[in-house]
Amino acid sequence: MIAAPEIPTDFTLLHESETHYASDTDFEDIDGKNQKQGKGKTCKKGKKGPAEKGKSGNGGGKPGGPNRMNGHHQQNGVENMMLFEVVKMGKSAMQSVVDDWIESYKHDRDIALLDLINFFIQCSGCKGVVTAEMFRHMQNSEIIRKMTEEFDEDSGDYPLTMAGPQWKKFKSSFCEFIGVLVRQCQYSIIYDEYMMDTVISLLTGLSDSQVRAFRHTSTLAAMKLMTALVNVALNLSINMDNTQRQYEAERNKIIGKRANDRLELLLQKRKELQENQDEIENMMNAIFKGVFVHRYRDAIAEIRAICIEEIGIWMKMYSDAFLNDSYLKYVGWTMHDKQGEVRLKCLTALQGLYYNKELNSKLELFTSRFKDRIVSMTLDKEYDVAVQAIKLLTLVLQSSEEVLTAEDCENVYHLVYSAHRPVAVAAGEFLYKKLFSRRDPEEDGILKRRGRQSPNANLVKTLVFFFLESELHEHAAYLVDSMWDCATDLLKDWECMNSLLLEEPLNGEEPLTDRQESALIEIMLCTIRQAAECHPPVGRGTGKRVLTAKEKKTQLDDRTKITELFAVALPQLLAKYSVDAEKVTNLLQLPQYFDLEIYTTGRLEKHLDALLRQIRDIVEKHTDTDVLEACSKTYHALCNEEFTIFNRVDIARSQLIDELADKFNRLLEDFLQEGEEPDEDDAYQVLSTLKRITAFHNAHDLSRWDLFGCNYKLLKTGIENGDMPEQIVIHALQCTHYVILWQLAKITESSSTKDDLLRLKKQMRVFCQICQHYLTNVNTAVKEQAFTILCDVLMIFSHQIMTGGRDMLEPLVYTPDSSLQSELLSFILDHVFIDQDDDNNSADGQQDDEASKIEALHKRRNLLAAFCKLIVYTVVEMNTAADIFKQYMKYYNDYGDIIKETMSKTRQIDKIQCAKTLILSLQQLFNEMIQENGYNFDRSSPTFSGIKELARRFALTFGLDQLKTREAIAMLHKDGIEFAFKEPNPQGESHPPLNLAFLDILSEFSSKLLRQDKRTVYVYLEKFMTFQMSLRREDVWLPLMSYRNSLLAGGDDDTMSVISGISSRGSTVRNKKTKPATGKRKVPEGVELALTEESSSSDSMWLNREQTMHTPVMMQTPQLTSTIMREPKRLRPEESYMGVYPMQPEHHQAPLDYNTQVTWMLAQRQQEEAARQQERAAMNYVKLRTNLQHAIRRGTSLMEDDEEPIVEDVMMSSEGRIEDLNEGMDFDTMDIDLPPSKNRRERTELKPDFFDPASIMDESVLGVSMF
Repeated sequence: MIAAPEIPTDFTLLHESETHYASDTDFEDIDGKNQKQGKGKTCKKGKKGPAEKGKSGNGGGKPGGPNRMNGHHQQNGVENMMLFEVVKMGKSAMQSVVDDWIESYKHDRDIALLDLINFFIQCSGCKGVVTAEMFRHMQNSEIIRKMTEEFDEDSGDYPLTMAGPQWKKFKSSFCEFIGVLVRQCQYSIIYDEYMMDTVISLLTGLSDSQVRAFRHTSTLAAMKLMTALVNVALNLSINMDNTQRQYEAERNKIIGKRANDRLELLLQKRKELQENQDEIENMMNAIFKGVFVHRYRDAIAEIRAICIEEIGIWMKMYSDAFLNDSYLKYVGWTMHDKQGEVRLKCLTALQGLYYNKELNSKLELFTSRFKDRIVSMTLDKEYDVAVQAIKLLTLVLQSSEEVLTAEDCENVYHLVYSAHRPVAVAAGEFLYKKLFSRRDPEEDGILKRRGRQSPNANLVKTLVFFFLESELHEHAAYLVDSMWDCATDLLKDWECMNSLLLEEPLNGEEPLTDRQESALIEIMLCTIRQAAECHPPVGRGTGKRVLTAKEKKTQLDDRTKITELFAVALPQLLAKYSVDAEKVTNLLQLPQYFDLEIYTTGRLEKHLDALLRQIRDIVEKHTDTDVLEACSKTYHALCNEEFTIFNRVDIARSQLIDELADKFNRLLEDFLQEGEEPDEDDAYQVLSTLKRITAFHNAHDLSRWDLFGCNYKLLKTGIENGDMPEQIVIHALQCTHYVILWQLAKITESSSTKDDLLRLKKQMRVFCQICQHYLTNVNTAVKEQAFTILCDVLMIFSHQIMTGGRDMLEPLVYTPDSSLQSELLSFILDHVFIDQDDDNNSADGQQDDEASKIEALHKRRNLLAAFCKLIVYTVVEMNTAADIFKQYMKYYNDYGDIIKETMSKTRQIDKIQCAKTLILSLQQLFNEMIQENGYNFDRSSPTFSGIKELARRFALTFGLDQLKTREAIAMLHKDGIEFAFKEPNPQGESHPPLNLAFLDILSEFSSKLLRQDKRTVYVYLEKFMTFQMSLRREDVWLPLMSYRNSLLAGGDDDTMSVISGISSRGSTVRNKKTKPATGKRKVPEGVELALTEESSSSDSMWLNREQTMHTPVMMQTPQLTSTIMREPKRLRPEESYMGVYPMQPEHHQAPLDYNTQVTWMLAQRQQEEAARQQERAAMNYVKLRTNLQHAIRRGTSLMEDDEEPIVEDVMMSSEGRIEDLNEGMDFDTMDIDLPPSKNRRERTELKPDFFDPASIMDESVLGVSMF
């Protein structure tokens, strides 16, 4: 009997006109010569048992046609490659290939079916071939088992997963072949109860295979077969409805005009269509129950995705039969799948259903049950899934606005601020559909109105309200970018936005509040920036892409439109909001996006003069840094030498700077007069003027005004008197910094004299000294400013300044002395590595304010990053990083990423020096612990455990490649050993050295040593040990014991073992890869010299010491760690026993008892071999028992499956799903029951479902007792 399989997608729906005349070689014969061999016909061919196979076709008795098949495996191999090779190439017309197969089937259906069976086997990547003999006499399960044995298991690839051009289109060709095969056979062959039963049974059996290739390929084939059958069933339903209408129309005629013969023909045709539909239902039931129900929860994500994709096609293609809760539940459950690929298929399947509004009524229960899950998937970790979830909710919203609650919508709204642009764009479209796409009927009459009276006016207000309510006021650019694709017309209606800001409100219209006006100006600026730059804001997208010709034209048109509108309107807007710093700051950014040529071509010079006057007034009115920098940038944008307006703007700028410089010099002279106490008004005037000059110096070269002298005088006076206001000092430092940078830029860009270099060098050195003095200022803000500027100056004037062929700048190179480095480090330790509650200098002193805490942390991170850059670029000594590295664990949440990156960069510069710095940081922490707790501390204390954990973290940063870090790790152990024995115990040698506990910390790095290096380090350790130390076993000596053991573990294989066991394949490969060409590995010279630089000449080389040095602590009987502690390893070919255990009779050491050790090792091997033989015997018994069970379960049908679907090994567990999903759902596997056509009578009961697993397991079917 037949067991059931399943089918995938990509089947093209037949048009109604193709129902009867789609060219198929299984042509429906009009003359009745080739009547369908189906039910109710005298020529009906029933399903044949195994003994009957091969008796049909050519004479019935011959096994095959001429030159086709003779039962031999070799000839079958050539012939059966035909279908597979054709589909693999994908070049031939698939319909002609199928037509040839159908002709072959009509000639001898067994031979044709054998071709088809081998086609599926070969498409799975199996090298085996099903012979005619196997086809006649073997059960389906036996054939599959035989093919499994012949499967090439060396490679996990098979056609559906192979890469390369020849396999690129294999899947589509494979699916197309199945679809065309069913379409060409849809009028008779699929109803002969032989071909389809054979194919379905084969695919069902293969889909239960443990072999992934069989399971994947057969599931895809079964699902595509099902899709093709659904299309056939749909065509049958259409034909039945047409036939029923024709019959009703004929019967309703008067008796005289009624054609009884036609009525009988229509009745007969309806009966045949009904029988065909019953057959199709049985086939679909077989596939659905035999394949889909099991494979939709397969362990392989690709297989689950195929099932879900296809069931979505069935529900969309034939909604009357499949679009109900019995099938929708599978999609709903699978939305909880662990793999994003499967969840994505669920959402795309549902999108096809929700897109058709006529199907909404059938989706109501599903929507109510799984809506919350869909909403939660908008936050899916896979961005593609989140995008499709939002698009699905958009379709749900369009179908019925009442379904989604306000809370559901809000969950999607905030995603417009997502950093992932596709998610944000999808959320923007949802937002637009919800809030902006509806239009009142009254607005239809004012569509052509513009400005404040345009239809977009209310929509712009709605956008402003949404932006304010979202409380993310710094992210207007992200909101605009999210809605840019779907609401371009609205966002580019700058005329409407300008009118809302400048024009008075109409009668009865509520005016915008101050907060709403600020939001509108910010949104307007963001839309102008997006239109002018044509790329998303920072954080959205990988960078600027190349614009198409159409996009470039749109960009130019938009910039022209922006310039023509705001060249006139901007002076008016600035005049209206001149006192509002936030609004003015945003408005002043608009000229950056102007097409400045329009000022001349459009005769708009008077508006340019008005703009320059407004900017000048704003500079005089405001002292806010943001406003002043916006004015400076606006002048910079307008002062473009390419345009004719340059002279006009340059004159206005120079006049403004002249006035500011003269005013600053005059005020400074009065402010610094000796003997007079400066009052607050004078200080404010100096500060406000200095702020304006500093803001302009940021974007403009003010060298001709010689600002260094006055600023130096101001800063020096502050150092001498100590009473200078902090803001004046901060801005004076910043302004002086700009002076030096502009001079450096001028020297770099143009040829400079030696005097220019010397003057800049002198100014730079003096400025660094001033900044160093201010590092000790009482005011924290001043110290932070001095530190930041000093780090920047040291970075700029480091040796890096000469890169790029700028050797002439060598006199400017400045290297900080040790005192300056020490002061910079002290600043970091005092102001960065502090607890959050200790920082009392956040904005307004509101330490409880979360925002101020975040801002303070951000400032401290910038300070740390500035100093770490000096370390990374070797501006300061690398050992200064020890004080930074030791804070890694304590401040991991705040600065862990910065410290870790600094470690990585320093290791790239100098591995050995970096390792010495790491061990130095651990030594510093150890000394701090000793100072606090004394030498008799508890080694289980949190402090000591924290140091050990830090050492473990440091060890992890060295990675897995021990060869690359070999020298560094060796040097680290050397320094650690020397530190541990550095301080002898005053009480004598019977007591441990004072720092011996540090070896416990050092042992964390032992795993990073190569085996031969462990031996070398062990020998180096013994240099510091006495014979009495090796005999000590008290607790105070435990660090030494544990460290020695860490060096012996894993390292003894080369020195302490006699015979090695069998190593794993991976270790063998690694040994081959890392083995030098000489066949003997040596310690690099750097390591040898590093650990022997303080040793005597008698032990100059490590490897020599291994062979010659006497080991005072070597016991008489070696520890057989290689045979007791772990599995033995294979001895390398180049190692002999004598090489591993060099005999040293000159040291009078007792010889090792080799015979005893060899005997023990051989006994161990014999025990392992006996255990392996016992395991093999047990496996053979299991196989034998399994084969016996298969033989008992074997039934009489050739195509019957031999066992239940494997759930534990193949299927994904369904536990963990939402518990109440079954509420209101029918969990039983439904029979596919196609809906009745119009005026269709009650159908007779379906035939017994032989595809039901219960029927397969029934004793009457099996023919044998189950027990």
